[in-house]
Amino acid sequence: MQLKQTLSGAIARLTEDHVPSPRLNAELLLMFTLNRDRAFLYAHPERELTKDETTRYEAALAERARGVPAQYITGHQEFWGMDLIVTPAVLIPRPETEHVIETVIELQASVPGVRHPASASRNPKAESRILDVGTGSGCIALALAKELPQAEIHATDISAAALDIARANAARHQLESRIQFREADLLAGVENKSFDFVVSNPPYVGESEEDQVQLEVRKFEPRNAVFAGPTGLEVITRLVPQAHAALTPGGWLVMEISGTIAEAVRELLWDWNDVKILPDLQSIPRVVQARK
Repeated sequence: MQLKQTLSGAIARLTEDHVPSPRLNAELLLMFTLNRDRAFLYAHPERELTKDETTRYEAALAERARGVPAQYITGHQEFWGMDLIVTPAVLIPRPETEHVIETVIELQASVPGVRHPASASRNPKAESRILDVGTGSGCIALALAKELPQAEIHATDISAAALDIARANAARHQLESRIQFREADLLAGVENKSFDFVVSNPPYVGESEEDQVQLEVRKFEPRNAVFAGPTGLEVITRLVPQAHAALTPGGWLVMEISGTIAEAVRELLWDWNDVKILPDLQSIPRVVQARK
């Protein structure tokens, strides 16, 4: 069958199966199957798919139709301009998490003794120490390593499988020498606790909100990376005092949160300074920053 007909049939099938953004998903999975970009799909509508390509595309469509995220089918997700490997062992990086990166970069200038990236040539020895807690795919740690070339970056995760993915992503982007990975429950066992930043995208969804979470997230993404416990605050409640102990005076805690728990998180940070909750592009509270 020709490419144009195949794509049209796939869009109709995903539409019938109530898959969100059926055209986008059909194109993405066909690009993955053919190892071609979107321009190729529309420049060669008459291109005949081989039997093997058709079989693989049908299998990918079947997986998507049953709810498997496209990122787990293709094994890839873009974050901060980087192509990252993702598997069901890690949470799929989302655009909202990029606000964490933006916040850290903006706060760099306010940390005592740490140079702003723009002043690197004038003060090459000054550098920040950053700890990414619950690194998952490594997306936050890698983005910060990319943007802050003089920073010393550490990353922890309780999941050995997740750390394997994070290390693979670091190697793919030639950042493996920049990030020290450690298997740990939050900050447990992390030595030399004198960080300028503790950053995290922790589990923050409450089990009471489970019905409001997308089915594909509930069914396919790692549960312990999404749900924190009954209220959604359980992990953050543990993380806040550990981060306080690990930060240097004037250091920053930067976390991704949800609007549901924003005010409760603010209360947990009652003895911190300069607490601010920042919205995402949909005006939903998304990132909290607090200074020790």
